[in-house]
Amino acid sequence: MAIETLPDSHLGAHAALIRKGLRRRYAAERRFRIFGVAAIVFGIAFLLFLFGSIVANGYTAFLQTSFRLDVPLEASVIDPSGERKASELRSADYGLLARRALAAQLGVETSDRPAMREIGGLLSRDVDLEIRRVVLADPSLIGQTLPIWVLAQGRVDSLMKGQLDRDLPAAVRKVSDRQLAWLDKAAAEGFLAKRFNTGLFVNGASSSPETAGIGVAVVGSMFMMLIVLLLAVPLGVGAAVYLEEFAPRNVWTDTIEVNINNLAAVPSIVFGLLGLAIFINLAGLPRSASVVGGLVLTLMTLPTIIIATRAALKAVPPSIREAAYGIGASKMQTIAHHVLPLAVPGILTGTIVGLAQALGETAPLLMIGMVAFVVEIPTTPLEPATALPVQIYMWATSAERGFVERTSGAALLLVAVLICMNLLAVILRRRFERRW
Repeated sequence: MAIETLPDSHLGAHAALIRKGLRRRYAAERRFRIFGVAAIVFGIAFLLFLFGSIVANGYTAFLQTSFRLDVPLEASVIDPSGERKASELRSADYGLLARRALAAQLGVETSDRPAMREIGGLLSRDVDLEIRRVVLADPSLIGQTLPIWVLAQGRVDSLMKGQLDRDLPAAVRKVSDRQLAWLDKAAAEGFLAKRFNTGLFVNGASSSPETAGIGVAVVGSMFMMLIVLLLAVPLGVGAAVYLEEFAPRNVWTDTIEVNINNLAAVPSIVFGLLGLAIFINLAGLPRSASVVGGLVLTLMTLPTIIIATRAALKAVPPSIREAAYGIGASKMQTIAHHVLPLAVPGILTGTIVGLAQALGETAPLLMIGMVAFVVEIPTTPLEPATALPVQIYMWATSAERGFVERTSGAALLLVAVLICMNLLAVILRRRFERRW
């Protein structure tokens, strides 16, 4: 049988078409690769810009400008009756003592009332807190002169950190020329300095940025995460085990599975509305309490834990179950002694990811009123509190310049906690995961 061959002209045209098609294909692959690399670079650039802006604006929140004053604890001001009454010690005018101490160190006469008013403008409105705390801790110190660090006013703090331009007119920078000269003198003589801001971590809400802290928000978030951990994990794991191992395959279980998957995609504010209607309006639980926030976040976290647990159970090979049944184990024994222990890495990962998601939620907590102005740190989940993301939101809406760095500093802490939680999930997954 003769084999027909194409003329040389046809072979050349066919090869040219093949080469042209290959060039198009290679060009398309290069474009796709370039687009992929560009997308990654674009995303990393924006991520670096985001983190860079947060760090640049927030690292100064961990420092606070303070005066080191030699405060005379005058008995005539603190304890005029001499009876050491707690009510007198608490209501004494400690701000007057701080102003007199600062005036003495600046060389200003206390009889100069305009100068004393300007000196008072250099000190925080809550300057009395530090001095009162010292006196209440040891009333025997009354009559002595003690070196005490007190907070500077928020505008002074911004000026010392370079956030306010010293060359601006005094009316704009809100620090007079005389106050600026006093600050330079205090810094040169060493009784004005930036120190680590412990108040950021232990203080509650305050209208003064220099005394505002995240202490209440951290405790409130801890209470809520504890409630989520105690409720969402056992309920979520139990529901996942039932659906995956025991529930019959029918229209009802299919409907439940579809609804669980849908709940995982429901906007978080809807859970806030649900919590407002059920836990506050119907059950009568206190508004702004951590227990309500914990219950709302539990509802929001349950679908995530259920889905992650079911995926972990499915990943356990059927041979494990068959081997357990082969040696006479019951279904419950097989699940409790063999399947669940092998699924623990996946369950831990889902739990940590769910907790991290709950920790960063703001919208549902706004709906249940966790935006209260809470000064005292709560001791139980039933007391009013707020949460870290809500505190960030509240500071971001404040007009005072000093709250800008507080907002970024708190956001920096929240991002660091979320990164640590996600890293923990990855580490636990790799440490305990078994490859079949």
